Amino acid sequence: MSENRLIDVVLDEASIAPASPNAEHERRIALFDLKETNSFCVVGADRGPYVLVLSMQEGRLALDVTDQQGERIVLHHLAMSTLRKLIKDYALICESYHNAIRHASPSQIEAIDMGRRGLHNEAAEVLQDAVADRFEVDLETARRLFTLVCALHVRG
Repeated sequence: MSENRLIDVVLDEASIAPASPNAEHERRIALFDLKETNSFCVVGADRGPYVLVLSMQEGRLALDVTDQQGERIVLHHLAMSTLRKLIKDYALICESYHNAIRHASPSQIEAIDMGRRGLHNEAAEVLQDAVADRFEVDLETARRLFTLVCALHVRG
């Protein structure tokens, strides 16, 4: 197994707001999928596999990365300005998608879902670029991390 991976991802409980059942389900899936498969490394540090704690601190996303023994490798704060509009748009399209599942035709659901996936990919790419000076992550890892950032941003 590659050492360039996350072995655990933790969301700071103080940073998480109560979520809808759909949002909570998405959060659990993202956490599970991240722990199963991911590609993550700290630029300039060959100390993986890693543990990542995500939290909101003073309106910024905090990515606290440690090694397996719990020794901090890096604490990186990311301004939310680059992600804020994408988070808001993603929340709206997810709400539309979940409403469509109950009331819309299959073709309408598919169209909304395509838009949702496209926006999710765009947001993941923006997140990848925003952390590129500190972390290397693949697109699937960035997608799952963006889902978790959305969970934190609701309260942050």
